[in-house]
Amino acid sequence: MSGAEEAATTSPSPSSGSAGAPAAAAPVEPGRRKPGRVNRGRVTTAYLLTCAAIGVAGGVMLWGAGWISTVLFATVPFISVAIAGLWLLPATVALRLLERPFAGILVGVISGLVVFPFIGAAVWWAFFAELAFLVCLYRSWRTWQYYAGAVFVGVVYPIFAAASFNLAAMPPWTLVTFFVLTIASCLAGVGLGILVADRLRRAGVAKLARRRPAVTS
Repeated sequence: MSGAEEAATTSPSPSSGSAGAPAAAAPVEPGRRKPGRVNRGRVTTAYLLTCAAIGVAGGVMLWGAGWISTVLFATVPFISVAIAGLWLLPATVALRLLERPFAGILVGVISGLVVFPFIGAAVWWAFFAELAFLVCLYRSWRTWQYYAGAVFVGVVYPIFAAASFNLAAMPPWTLVTFFVLTIASCLAGVGLGILVADRLRRAGVAKLARRRPAVTS
């Protein structure tokens, strides 16, 4: 083999590069965002817009529920708890539809801003709607958790409001009926929220904003 042929055989071709050398990254055009960053931005925007829509709609509903409850409390306090479950409705819809942390509380804050005189009540009920998922660090989104939260707040609310309703003066059967009515109202409100959210999900609402967890049923 001649020297020229040997040089041609052993010399690396310009296109192959040296062995083991990493390929040069393609240049990024100025002003172009990375796809991951764009997707995250779209998801965040969709999430916030969805929570805002649910919060505003829920606030309009709670405005009426709040004043009806106020009138009932002044006249027939025992019956006012029959609509207590409506306060769980907006947060339940958000949590069921989006299955993302703090969606219920965010919706509660937005609803409270719409129904400003009752903002404390809106956030308080939203917190209890979310509590069953918070305690498991949002790793599980099972249907029974919604109802467990409803039962829990249905027991806690009369205890917290015992002085307002003068529960100590009630006979035992009235007291039991009061708790049962509150729990039933909370279960009904959560059930309605799940129904609404499932209908919205089947219709394709908030597909981009929703995050599917590892455990759901």
